Amino acid sequence: MSEHRVVVVGGGFAGLQVVNSLEGAPVKITLVDRRNHHLFQPLLYQVATTVLATSEIAWPIRRLYRNRADVTTLLDEVLGVDRMARTVQLKSGEVLPFDTLVLATGARHAYFGRDDWESIAPGLKTLEDATTLRRRLLLAFERAELTNRTEEQDALLTFVIIGAGPTGVEMAGMIAELAYRVLPREFRKIDTARARVLLVEAGPRVLSAFSEDLSAYAKRALEKLGVEVLTGNPVTAITDDGVTIGDRFVPARTVMWAAGVQASPAAKWLQTPADRAGRAIVGPDLAIADDPDIFVLGDTALVMQDDKPVPGIAPAAKQQGEYVGKLLRARLSGKALPGPFHYRHQGNLATIGRRAAVIDFGRFKLTGWLAWWIWGLAHIYFLIGTRSRIAVAWSWMWTHMSGLHSARLITQKETLKDES
Repeated sequence: MSEHRVVVVGGGFAGLQVVNSLEGAPVKITLVDRRNHHLFQPLLYQVATTVLATSEIAWPIRRLYRNRADVTTLLDEVLGVDRMARTVQLKSGEVLPFDTLVLATGARHAYFGRDDWESIAPGLKTLEDATTLRRRLLLAFERAELTNRTEEQDALLTFVIIGAGPTGVEMAGMIAELAYRVLPREFRKIDTARARVLLVEAGPRVLSAFSEDLSAYAKRALEKLGVEVLTGNPVTAITDDGVTIGDRFVPARTVMWAAGVQASPAAKWLQTPADRAGRAIVGPDLAIADDPDIFVLGDTALVMQDDKPVPGIAPAAKQQGEYVGKLLRARLSGKALPGPFHYRHQGNLATIGRRAAVIDFGRFKLTGWLAWWIWGLAHIYFLIGTRSRIAVAWSWMWTHMSGLHSARLITQKETLKDES
């Protein structure tokens, strides 16, 4: 009897957890991803804001499975799935047969029908996004130093973050730290402390997934850092010259998007029902309704529990990957199958600058310095490999002790024009 063929598409938290959970099982795994690395997305904003280097939060997938002869890694892109033929079509022309298919292909930015905004207001999902934002952020200060026009300086030194979830809050706090505490002594013509950091949220409050008291604390902490928090008004236009918030135009040259996501086209590949965000609707075993051998996980899936969707966060994705691994092992061994997937919520965490964070574990809530330490320890724990944990811990310690950001490199050449 031939080995059971498992194709896993996506090298994120869910996909890797499936592969890890199947170690030693009688399966042959093919892992496909468009990039050659696994990315620790929760710390992407720290790459974008010059705290961490890219190598500290990403690891080559091949290296992770160099000792797993049962795992074949392919750097490729999926174009479609033929459910009748049980094959996956790849961009390279390769066709992969499968007995079990796991799609954990993540999500991309959603601009609510205004995809023309993407080039002006990039989001933060990949290393390329992070380095693009870092480059734009640093170039804004450099260009402001070159011009003598006050209006142009003001626009260059205005940074707008759209969306006040954890990513938006964390970005805003770190940009304020950079402008007000790190850079002031490094420029001669401009005062970087004149920079404006605007956090824009269409809803009534920041961090809407947190309790109201923690949301209020986060708003106060951001304002203490110098961030202008604007809630209750959506962004109605974005151009190269700035953003329109409600009916108010704000000149700004650097705009960042943290307002929404759209699932990958996995549901279209499978021709299976999906929600408005494109997430494939799956059953309690995380398989699609009419095919028990095709699973959809993570940001790509709509998983309901207690009449609410399971959040699209790393712990949920890892739990889903572990569940599917256990389910497959039970099927292959003829043992009793596990019950329906049940997400164990481990709490919400968000950091605000270098010395404050909010933690919501339900009955247990924490803010301030101690919350920041717990947030940091939790993230270091989930990093892959001892070297990464040491590197990130050292970078954070250096940033805390010196007040300096060590990853302030503009790595792609762009012409700086003196507009004086």
